[in-house]
Amino acid sequence: MKIILSPQRRDDTLEVIKNGDVLTVNGEDFDFSPVGDGDTLPRHAINSIWFAGDVDRINGELVLTLLLPNPWNYSPEQAFPVPLKNVLDGPVVFPGPLFEAGI
Repeated sequence: MKIILSPQRRDDTLEVIKNGDVLTVNGEDFDFSPVGDGDTLPRHAINSIWFAGDVDRINGELVLTLLLPNPWNYSPEQAFPVPLKNVLDGPVVFPGPLFEAGI
């Protein structure tokens, strides 16, 4: 799976867990296993604010874009994120802020 990140200045939190072709986004499951090779699931068919584009399966790999909420103390890695490639099952690790609030 390849996850492209679309940064947006916002104060909410994004938690994503990958399990095969299923992404759990802030507690809600999205099963992309029906998306076949060469198919596209259009953005408007996904009922979530966190998806910022279509979901494609290219050469067997799911490719999708998620919004990346950037806090007030966002880092350059959050402002200009690189795509997450070969995302393994488990919690998805996103770039972090410059420093934690209150530290």
